[in-house]
Amino acid sequence: MKPADFYTGMVADLYRPLKGSSESADPYAEFVERYGGPALELGCGDGDPLVELRRRGLDVDGVDSSADMLERLRRRAEAAGVPVTVFHQRMEALDLPRRYRTVFLAGPTFTLLPDDATALAALRRIRAHLTQDGTALVPLDVPEPTPPDRLGRPRTATAPDGTEIRVSVIAEERDETARTQTSVLRYERRNGTEADVLERPWLLHWYPSEVFGELAARAGLAVSAVTGPDGEPAAEDATYLHFLLRVTD
Repeated sequence: MKPADFYTGMVADLYRPLKGSSESADPYAEFVERYGGPALELGCGDGDPLVELRRRGLDVDGVDSSADMLERLRRRAEAAGVPVTVFHQRMEALDLPRRYRTVFLAGPTFTLLPDDATALAALRRIRAHLTQDGTALVPLDVPEPTPPDRLGRPRTATAPDGTEIRVSVIAEERDETARTQTSVLRYERRNGTEADVLERPWLLHWYPSEVFGELAARAGLAVSAVTGPDGEPAAEDATYLHFLLRVTD
């Protein structure tokens, strides 16, 4: 399946109850307030942190490749009484009606792009949607392999209707040369003797800092800072980094 189609159907249904908690909107609010709006969240999913940013009055649009996730976002926003503007598009094919002073991803969603060519296309579309004084925030992560003793062991939760839901990694392949890790995830929804089961491949593609910097430069963007998620200078052995990008041409 296409990576952009992963968060659909049962996966979209179970995403929030399996997630359990929401990431704080504060770092992204601070980013938008520091570098200015309007802002665009790439990979906004079902609304974290977009709905909260809009509730705070920030001018933030959203875009995601999953229509199912966007529908859930719209329902959350309507329930909260918050107006939102969101678009159903892929990052690498972004074509929106306005430009933004800030573009950001809330988490390492960029690693869902399957290869360097797609990443370069996405960076070029980010550049095309930034104003000349614009700034982008791209978190990147190097995924850890699933420990062998965790394969097949499910993480469980209870859906709002009482249904037991599970997700587990049942197989995994890692290619250090291609910088990819493909996990086969099994989603289960059980209610008494009835069960729905779905298995779906989840591809992650990571970037050494120098590779990402080269891709950004080819897209007309320069890395202006690399920090940890807390905004402090990143440790040398850190695998989760925030890249700030500025327009260069």
